[in-house]
Amino acid sequence: MAGSSHGHTPAAWTGVTIAFIGFCVSGAFMVMAQPVGFWVGMAIAVVGGIVGWIMSAMGMGQPKDAHQTFQDALEKSQAAVSAKS
Repeated sequence: MAGSSHGHTPAAWTGVTIAFIGFCVSGAFMVMAQPVGFWVGMAIAVVGGIVGWIMSAMGMGQPKDAHQTFQDALEKSQAAVSAKS
């Protein structure tokens, strides 16, 4: 996926960061044996997914056709390198 620029958008970074914080909160409260805190952390993780989805819908995510455009450009650059060698 590194070759397809997958996830390099503000929507992806924001959603994953919020979800990561939620998982950290859940993990901490799980170790402390506090079920309410655990579920609050899981709710934060879900909010991260929702925020990422909303930001993507607002145009801050990767366009639907971006993968094909990237693959076309990659094939062109690889062909150019092959032609030089």
